[in-house]
Amino acid sequence: MKNSGQKVFSFLKKRWYLALIVIIVIGVYFNQKSTAQAKKEKNTTYTIKRQDLKETLSLSGQIDADEHVILRFPISGKLVWLGAKEGDKVKKYQGLASLDLREVQKKMQKTLNDFSKERRDFDQSQDNNERVGDQPTREAGDAMKRLLEKAQYDLNNSVLDVELQDLAKEYSYLYTPIEGILVRSDVKYPGVNITPSGAEFEVINPQTIYFSATADQTDVIKLKENMKGDIIFDSYPDDTYKGDISQIGYTPKTGETGTVYEVKIKMGDQGSEYKYKMGMTGDIEFVIGGKSNVVAVPSLYVKSEGEKKYVWKVANGKNEKTFIKIGLEADSSYEVLSGLREGDIVVNVL
Repeated sequence: MKNSGQKVFSFLKKRWYLALIVIIVIGVYFNQKSTAQAKKEKNTTYTIKRQDLKETLSLSGQIDADEHVILRFPISGKLVWLGAKEGDKVKKYQGLASLDLREVQKKMQKTLNDFSKERRDFDQSQDNNERVGDQPTREAGDAMKRLLEKAQYDLNNSVLDVELQDLAKEYSYLYTPIEGILVRSDVKYPGVNITPSGAEFEVINPQTIYFSATADQTDVIKLKENMKGDIIFDSYPDDTYKGDISQIGYTPKTGETGTVYEVKIKMGDQGSEYKYKMGMTGDIEFVIGGKSNVVAVPSLYVKSEGEKKYVWKVANGKNEKTFIKIGLEADSSYEVLSGLREGDIVVNVL
């Protein structure tokens, strides 16, 4: 057993050395690769030229819809009818489901009978009260008035019972207030008992979808309604969808970390293809400024010394440190206001 343990230890020791050697080899390889890349970048040069600079703002978001409802019965009961199944197109005010109305109808009939009885009792009390002057004492007349008031209360309660039963009948029938697609139905077949929280029906109108982006408080002030932008969805990376801002939130969006505002970008008519679906994510880019035909240098060649900016300019075969004054920063480039001219050559010195 002792010799066996020593062999195991010796085997693990050799494996540990082997793993260490592999790690060292990998480290040397990546170090040489990064050094070669750095040398390559160091030797790159760029000829200053004029170009158009665009200042852009990119926001992330996802597709939502203005007409989107989740419907449920306000009461429990037995589901006896389904008017649409998941995936069906539905019209506005189309019925989706109904509960068993037999119990409601019986209760309504009983309530109406009670109402008729209370109405007759009230009429009789009112007739008796008209004879208050025939009562022998004032106390008897006051008693008759109290009986009439009681009859009035009983009649009012009976009316309320009828109205409640009418509401119960209305609550037993579920319809959609918008047209669209029934995208979710928690109940697939009739004949089951349901509760309000256990049977939801979700309807979305695809013609009302929009791209919902969020902008930080420092970015939202750069946007305005009707500003156009290019959307690239993660589902369609090769396509660009053009949209324009229809609404900018006035109050911060709830449920978000930090102070951000919702920016709605309308997407227009989808037709019948429904290419863009709820929840699809993407990014939208706005052009918020820019300049045309300006002297510019890529930011890769610009270095900092305190608050000053400089580049290494090639002059007479040598690299000269040249301070520059910059303006607009856009498209990973700087506008050069002074210090460089068109045709100058700069080099990336690390």
